[in-house]
Amino acid sequence: MAAYGRLCTLFYDADKPRASDAEAAWYAQRLPHDAGPSLEVMSGSGRLLLPLLQLGRNVHGVDVSPAMHASCEARLEAAGLTTPLFRQDVVTLNLPFRYAAAFVAAGSFQLLVDPVAAQKALERIRAHLVAPGQLLMDLYVPAEAAHPPGAPVVHVQTVAPPDATSIARRSEIFVDVEGRRIDIRSRYEQRERATIIAREDEALALTWYTEEEIVALLGDAGFSDVTVGPAAWPIDAETPEGERRFSVSASA
Repeated sequence: MAAYGRLCTLFYDADKPRASDAEAAWYAQRLPHDAGPSLEVMSGSGRLLLPLLQLGRNVHGVDVSPAMHASCEARLEAAGLTTPLFRQDVVTLNLPFRYAAAFVAAGSFQLLVDPVAAQKALERIRAHLVAPGQLLMDLYVPAEAAHPPGAPVVHVQTVAPPDATSIARRSEIFVDVEGRRIDIRSRYEQRERATIIAREDEALALTWYTEEEIVALLGDAGFSDVTVGPAAWPIDAETPEGERRFSVSASA
């Protein structure tokens, strides 16, 4: 079961089509203006990339998901925007450009649950930065870390893409606090009226770090001047109670 397939991407684009103005402004204010391009790592279908381009920032994108990559290309074209996009795994990142800054938004780094993979990813990002290139990451500690549920939690949500169909997602969430891991198993069903026309199963996992742990991990990957600050990804009405969000900034 692959993560971030076609139905997941359609669901994601309908549910979270665009970063908030506040989140886009947070990054726009911190990314360098004249020092060269920046790189959004794990850029998905362009939720944040497009608003930053529309604010005049020179940003490239990279993501491993073919469906997310294709959606981002289509959305860029529809918006009359162009920028280099790459389909690569951050763990083995090898791009033809070097960057003044890189960033990983909305907790996406936490999808790298293997600590070895997380370390390699940070090392590959650092290799693409021109010193003293800046890395920005938005992270969170889920509410389940402090209050783990006693049994798997089931979430059901339906969205309406612009093609007049509907997509329902049913997710089972398994929490392992001791292992710092949340496993999410989802089924997506696309319906045209009462008929299921497509189905997709997905399994993904995420982990989390305390502020002290991510600072140490960045130091081990060769970054310096690591600082912790307020999150770019603001808490809103949909944020689970007890979730803690923060950002980190580091120099290559």
